[in-house]
Amino acid sequence: MKTAKLVIGIISIVLCFLVMFQSCAAGIGNALSENGERSGSAGMLVAFLMLISGIVGISTRNSKGGGITTGVFYALAGIIGIGNYGSYSDLMIWSILCFIFAVVFIAGSV
Repeated sequence: MKTAKLVIGIISIVLCFLVMFQSCAAGIGNALSENGERSGSAGMLVAFLMLISGIVGISTRNSKGGGITTGVFYALAGIIGIGNYGSYSDLMIWSILCFIFAVVFIAGSV
């Protein structure tokens, strides 16, 4: 399970930059169209939480408490993403992926 946590942490850090780039583009699109959506800003927050989760997950992959903390951060990112997706529909994909990562970390720590 330690290897899975390491791999998920690395994937999360790499995906963080993709999510950030997409969120910036969605945020600019929301601002230009003045539609009042928050999906770009929520995507930035999801990307930031993915980065935090990836770093914590890699550094504490041997710890039970670290795995639970990482799972909570991933779950929080998923909740924020699902609650705020709109024109940025890829946010739903990243949120579901965060929920999957949360389950892996929490199940691996119990």
